[in-house]
Amino acid sequence: MDFSQSPARKPRRFYAALAVIIAGILMLAALVCQPLVTAVPSTPPPVDPAKLEAHVKKLSVDFYPRSFEQPAKLEQTAEYITEQFKKAGAQVSIQEVVVEGERYKNVVARFGPESGRLLVIGAHYDSHGATRGADDNASGIAGLLELAYLLGQSGPARPVELVAYTLEEPPHFRSPHMGSVWHARALKAAGREVELMLSLEMIGYFSDSPGSQAYPLAALKLGYPDRGNFIALVGQFGDFGVSRSVKAAMSGASELPVYSLNAPSMVQGVDFSDHRSYWAQGYPALMVTDTAFMRNPNYHRAGDTFDKLDYKRMAMVVQAVYAVAKN
Repeated sequence: MDFSQSPARKPRRFYAALAVIIAGILMLAALVCQPLVTAVPSTPPPVDPAKLEAHVKKLSVDFYPRSFEQPAKLEQTAEYITEQFKKAGAQVSIQEVVVEGERYKNVVARFGPESGRLLVIGAHYDSHGATRGADDNASGIAGLLELAYLLGQSGPARPVELVAYTLEEPPHFRSPHMGSVWHARALKAAGREVELMLSLEMIGYFSDSPGSQAYPLAALKLGYPDRGNFIALVGQFGDFGVSRSVKAAMSGASELPVYSLNAPSMVQGVDFSDHRSYWAQGYPALMVTDTAFMRNPNYHRAGDTFDKLDYKRMAMVVQAVYAVAKN
């Protein structure tokens, strides 16, 4: 008789296999979502929501439209960003981005020591087509400018570059023409060691309404809120340690909830910003985002205006990013 096939032993094997499967699922969920990260408490300087709103209004109203088809408007925007960076006390430089004979600009602000592992924090200042682009991505630029003022008041111990990118939006998205591609390639060519890159991609739209938050995969609803009242940290699958460290610093800096996701690029939205340019060069990079079209109904539409944003919570995002820069 083959005792291995006895009725008494089949359930044990079944339950043992089931336990292994459940353990694997829970382990994968823990890697993807980092649900048990312990916050690192900090007390960042206050960020004035009114200043954030003023920046967003300036970009989305005075410099409208900021699309690639409007180089004069992009030039005005770059000049404004340069002026603000200089007022903050940064060392400012311009990186030219030449596309089909037209010259565009990345604006780079440097803080901290000259040498050492570099932290890059960037946001794109162009907008999609004829949209106002308040959340996408005047919000990211506003955050970058106020972050510059914080770093100017208390310099970081490590080198930090704040970069305002040109040409993130279509038709240049996912192409070699993106401003962030030019910046990432230049760092690689110079042999610069990059500790981390953070992309501020839409950081101003929040909602407390039930069902206001969508996800690219239905299964994600099991581990994340159904309300768009948090900021998200998105990285590629494998960069779990980086995500945990950044999430810990951000979570301890304000009352704003921070959720994270590490997933392959095949998951919709994971690589939808400038951080993908740094992945291509082998640098660790994360996106800080309000999740764009998965929350904001005005994404790439005429309704993306400055009056729709939550500047109080946006200020908390800036404080959270500052905590990472000073960590």
